[in-house]
Amino acid sequence: MTESPLMLTKGQNAELATAAVVIAVSISAPVDISALLVTAAGKVRSDADFVFYNQPDAPGVHLSAGTLRVDLSRVPPEIAQIRAVVTLDDQHASFGAYPPPTATLADAGGKPLYAYRIDGLGRESVIVAIELYRRGSGWKVRAVGQGYAGGFADLITDHGVVVDQPAIDSAAPAPASAPELIESVRSMPGEAKLSLEKRQVLDLRKREVAKVLLTKGAQGVRARVILVIDKTGSMAGLYKRKVVHQVVERMIPVAIQLDDNGALEPFLYGQKYAKLPDITVEDAERWCATFLHLNGVHAGIDYRHIGAVNDEIPIMQAILGSLQNTGQPTLVLFFTDGGFSKRREITQLMRAASRAPAFWQFIGLGPNNFGMLTKLDDLDGRVVDNAGFFAVRDIDQLSDAELYRLLLSEFPSWLRAARQAGVLR
Repeated sequence: MTESPLMLTKGQNAELATAAVVIAVSISAPVDISALLVTAAGKVRSDADFVFYNQPDAPGVHLSAGTLRVDLSRVPPEIAQIRAVVTLDDQHASFGAYPPPTATLADAGGKPLYAYRIDGLGRESVIVAIELYRRGSGWKVRAVGQGYAGGFADLITDHGVVVDQPAIDSAAPAPASAPELIESVRSMPGEAKLSLEKRQVLDLRKREVAKVLLTKGAQGVRARVILVIDKTGSMAGLYKRKVVHQVVERMIPVAIQLDDNGALEPFLYGQKYAKLPDITVEDAERWCATFLHLNGVHAGIDYRHIGAVNDEIPIMQAILGSLQNTGQPTLVLFFTDGGFSKRREITQLMRAASRAPAFWQFIGLGPNNFGMLTKLDDLDGRVVDNAGFFAVRDIDQLSDAELYRLLLSEFPSWLRAARQAGVLR
C-alpha cells in the first residue's frame, strides 16, 4: 500500500529526517519550477544561487523534469533557506483561475513525506510554495504559499537576483505594490485557535509589521526575536494595568513575521533574570497570566530571585553569550522603565556586542530617566551601529503603525551594515 504524505497547512513547519529530498508541484496549468538559495538575510549571494531552466544547478540543488532534487548535505553553510518557486507559463494568467496547486516533498527513493495544498490564491502569477530552512544543526520544511501579484521579476529582485531589464517584457504586470504583498504576510498554524476577533486584530498588526519591513527592503528576512521585560518595583503600575500584557501581545506579530517558528524568546529581569518558555501566538494569553508578575512563585520560578531593582549587565551578558557561534540575525526587544546607570560597563558591553549578530532595540516606558540609552547613537568604538532607543510616555496610546515603525526602522539598516562588516554571514 502506498504511503500518504503528511498534509501541512499554511505556515506549518515539520522536521526533515533525510538530507536528500525531491520537491514537485502538481497543478492543472503549465508552470515552471525554480529555486532560490538565500542567506539568513533573505537574499541570494549572487545570481548563481538562482536555479531555473537555463541554470539548473546550484550547490546541493538540481532542477530536472520539473522537479527539484535537493541534497542538504551539499548546501553551503551560509545558505539558510531554499525556497521553491512556482511560476505560471502564461504571465497574464493567475493562480486564482485554476484549482489550488499542491506542493509535495518526497525522499530520494520516492517515499512521500509532506504535501501542502496551496489554497487562497488569487491574482498571483508566481508563488513561493515551500521552503527548506536550517534549524540548529538540522533542516525543516515550511508551507509558505506566498504569492506575488507583480510577477516573477518582482519576486527574484526582492531576493537580490539582478534582472536584465531589457529582457523584461514591457507588457508584463507592474511590480506589486506594498498593499498587494502585505496580503501575503506570514501566518502560523496556532492562529487558527484564536477567536475571530483576536485573529482580526492580529491580521491588522501583522500587516503593519510587514509594511515596515517592505518599505525598508527587509521583506523575507528571518531572525531570532528575543523579548526582554523589566520586572522591578517601579513597573508595578504597568503590570497592574496590564500594559505589559499588551506589550507582549503586540510583539507577537513581529516574531510571526521574522522568526522561523513565529515564537518570542522571553526574559524577565531585575538584578538577575529568568529565561521563560517561548511565547506562541495561540498560548500568549495563558503565558501572560502565568508569568507576568512581580512577586511569588510561578511555574516553579521564585520571582524573589530575579530581584526588584535594575541591573542590566547579567541579562545582557546572557543574551550576548547565546549569540556565539551563530550567524543568524537576532532582534532584541528590550522594554524597561529606567535604570541603565552603569555607563562604563554597558558601554564596554555594547562595543563587544557590535561584533555579534544582534540588533538591540531598547524601548523606554514612561517619562523617566533612561541614562545612557539616550546616548546610544553617539557611542563610538563599535563595528556597526547595533542599537536603537526610543521612549514613549504611554505605549497604550501609540498606534500599531507607529509602534512598529519605531521598533523596526533601524533593524534593516543594521542588517545591511552587519553584512558589509562580516558580522553576518
